[in-house]
Amino acid sequence: MRNKRLWLFAAIVIAILILNYRFGWSEYVGDARNLAFLERMVQENLLLATAIYMVVTIVGSVALALPGITFAVFAGLLFGPALGTICCSVATTAGAVIAFLVGRFFLKDSIKPVAMKNPYLKKWLFDESGNNELFILMITRLVPLFPYNLQNFAYGVTDISFWKYAVGSLVFMLPGTAMYTVGTAGLADEKNRALYISIAVLLAASVTGLGLYFKKHYVQEETDGEEK
Repeated sequence: MRNKRLWLFAAIVIAILILNYRFGWSEYVGDARNLAFLERMVQENLLLATAIYMVVTIVGSVALALPGITFAVFAGLLFGPALGTICCSVATTAGAVIAFLVGRFFLKDSIKPVAMKNPYLKKWLFDESGNNELFILMITRLVPLFPYNLQNFAYGVTDISFWKYAVGSLVFMLPGTAMYTVGTAGLADEKNRALYISIAVLLAASVTGLGLYFKKHYVQEETDGEEK
C-alpha cells in the first residue's frame, strides 16, 4: 500500500512537470507582464483580484514550485503593505498546508522508516518529546537555507501535528512575508518609501532576534542538559 502511494505521488509529480514543460505554466505565472492585468483588476474588482492572486499563489507554490518571494513581491506591488501581507500569508500558508497533507498521505509510510535510520534525522525530526519540532519549524521558515516547497512536503513525513505545523508556519512565515511585501510596497510608493523601508528593516532585525531567542531556548538549553 505504501509503495503504491509513493509510485502514485511520483507519477503525479512527473505528470505536472511534463504538463508544465508543455504549456509553460510556471513561466506564465512568474511573468511580470501579467502583473498589469491584476493591477487593472485591483482597481475594478478588488475582491476578484484578491481571489485570483490567492489561487495563483497556492497553485504556483504547491504544484509549480515557484519561490514564495515571488508572490510576496507581487502582493506588495498589487495590494500594498497591509493587505498584501495578509493575502500572501494566507495563500502561502494554505499552500504549505496542502503540500503537508499530500506529503503525509503519500510519503510518510514510505519515507519515514528510511529517515528514522539516520540518527540525526531521528533526533531532530522524529523526537518523541516534541521539543525540537517548533525549533526546526522556526529555523526552516525564518532562515532560507532549505527549499521552501520541499519543506512543505517533508514536514508531512514527520510526526509534527497538523495544527502545530499550520499555526507555526503562519506565525513564522509572517515576518519574512511582511518584510518583502512592505519593502516592495516602499519601492513602488515614493510618498511612503522611507516609512515602508524602515518597517522592512525592523522586521528583518526582528527575524534575526527571534532566531537567536529560539537558538538559546531550544538548542543551548538542550545541549547544556546533555552535558550535565
